[in-house]
Amino acid sequence: MSTLVRTKVKDLLKMEPGQEVLAKGWVRTKRGNKQVKFIALNDGSTINNIQIVADASNFPEDLFKRISTGASLCVRGQLVASTGSGQAVEIQASEIEIYGECDPMRYPLQKKDTSLEYLRTVAHMRMRTNTFGAVLRVRNAMAYAIHTFFQQKGFVYLHTPIITESDCEGAGQMFQVTTLDLDKPLPKNKKGEIDYNADFFGKQTSLTVSGQLEGELGATAVGEIYTFGPTFRAENSNTPRHLAEFWMVEPEMAFYDIKDNMDLAEEFIKYLVSYALENCMDDIRFLNDKYDDGLIGRLRSVTGTEFVRLEYTEGIRILEEAVKNGVQFEYPVYWGVDLQSEHERYLVEKHFQKPVILTGYPKEIKAFYMKQDDNGKTVRAMDVLFPKIGEIIGGSERESSLEKLEGRISELGMSRKNLEWYIDTRRFGTVPHSGFGLGFERLLLFVTGMSNIRDVIPFPRTPKNAEF
Repeated sequence: MSTLVRTKVKDLLKMEPGQEVLAKGWVRTKRGNKQVKFIALNDGSTINNIQIVADASNFPEDLFKRISTGASLCVRGQLVASTGSGQAVEIQASEIEIYGECDPMRYPLQKKDTSLEYLRTVAHMRMRTNTFGAVLRVRNAMAYAIHTFFQQKGFVYLHTPIITESDCEGAGQMFQVTTLDLDKPLPKNKKGEIDYNADFFGKQTSLTVSGQLEGELGATAVGEIYTFGPTFRAENSNTPRHLAEFWMVEPEMAFYDIKDNMDLAEEFIKYLVSYALENCMDDIRFLNDKYDDGLIGRLRSVTGTEFVRLEYTEGIRILEEAVKNGVQFEYPVYWGVDLQSEHERYLVEKHFQKPVILTGYPKEIKAFYMKQDDNGKTVRAMDVLFPKIGEIIGGSERESSLEKLEGRISELGMSRKNLEWYIDTRRFGTVPHSGFGLGFERLLLFVTGMSNIRDVIPFPRTPKNAEF
């Protein structure tokens, strides 16, 4: 074909008829009769296809036998007004070139309504479906919106390390990083422990569970930072809400107290949802119609309401009252318990019917770095709770007192060896500061209406699964 420049399908569908165009993409469907063939072509730029209309008499007889679902084509022709419903324009083909044929007997995406469970078994192909094309475009838009939000506010994008020796959460569920030869006996020291002096870094290292601690270093240097990158948890949780590798957005802000932190979190999440509604409506409407008919309404309800600010103690009182009135929870409710998703969703979906920011958690169930309240029992933590998801953001005002931070580390029996660099931020010019973490895939579950977290990331990493 000649030097006519290719136009993406999303742009073709917005163009005026009466011009010659060049389209390239993959065949979604083919139908027709001996005289005329209709081909739905999609290039991944939009959920919508462009229809190719081909007069069979103008093409070799065997051409259309070689065109099947999944085949890739280059089509040149005239953009004309469509006589059918569903699209304003279509292409009257003058030339068709097959780039790659697709064996219909072996191609795994033949069925129109293939289950999500089946698609996970052919995950290397599932991105070609309408569903996963929509999810990936929304994922891309949300990543762009995250950077846009923070950049417009003057935050500095900080790259925190993937390989670290510190366990931010203190949970110990970390993937180990080593160059020691695991096929040979591991070197031991005099105590019989593994001798990491022979390892690449000379010490025990792991994949990060969070960039927060390093983020605090950045915030106490340049004021306001955010991280956005992969994090890892070696947690053997085979549930629709957990991944071993996932992406986190973690802003840290000097001179922010807990109220400032809550205000930013609410503004941030509303910005992201509004951005999705304004820029991804074709994909969201498809997902709404196919998987979750309440999706668009739920998204709009978040952008148009003030989030409830609720103390943990009051939240427990509401839940205990619900139990007295006959509501049954799988997990018990009492002051001091770490709330489960069912408790969080009751507060959001049943009691308040709007997002809730829960604050003032018992210090015993929260991380060592959270600022302690004067009562000695609670910390200035905050969790943003959303419908269908439960916790979508977790954060806190950080403990700025050197004495209290050191006391909490000792209280928990944590090793200070790997934390002296972090404690230095309280020794040298400590300030009130706050931050939070947004699980990117949790956000995507909410924005897309998908029910399994494995379906909002291209290549899920879960127990016993690290394909591709």
